[in-house]
Amino acid sequence: MTRCLVIVDVQNDFCPGGALAVEHGDEVAAAITSLLARGDVTYDHVVATQDFHIDPGSHFSREPDYVDSWPPHCRAGSYGALLHDALSTKRIEAVFRKGQYAAAYSGFEGSTSTVTAEGEEDAVGLADWLRDKGVDDVHVVGLATDHCVRATAADSAAAGFPTTVLLDLTAGIAPATVEAALEQLRAGGVRLVGEPLLPG
Repeated sequence: MTRCLVIVDVQNDFCPGGALAVEHGDEVAAAITSLLARGDVTYDHVVATQDFHIDPGSHFSREPDYVDSWPPHCRAGSYGALLHDALSTKRIEAVFRKGQYAAAYSGFEGSTSTVTAEGEEDAVGLADWLRDKGVDDVHVVGLATDHCVRATAADSAAAGFPTTVLLDLTAGIAPATVEAALEQLRAGGVRLVGEPLLPG
């Protein structure tokens, strides 16, 4: 079995003090770092996803509804778009950026650029990257449980990867939307382990 840990959107703007902060986001960052440092947990591959907005259209709004539109966040090149300092990046092999010009919640909507032997940039999507590495077991962690973690895990399962969400290493925005997300993931065949951190 070849296992990959997918770390979803553990970025400054999604942690306390950020433009669209998730309560406990910094704790999730530190807990993921602790997981990767443990000797009894083995991941063959580790990747991360990153909101990276350039001009995402109606995804940004001055009067957001917090469903389809949001305050500006994770602008490309900004401090808010960077991965949080408490998250160790030593083992991260690739970062899949998403949402440059439209809303994107799932890491499977993102891509990473690599330079080919001919010197050209080649954008690689997450599903193709995982298949190229022979991954047959995906674990998902990160922010937020009820949005980008949900979307990434759902797309992982839909793409044919056996998928587990380690809920103790996620944080959600609201109990109602977290529960709806978990129901969707269960229905989609995603394995859920632990309990997500919730506000309050």
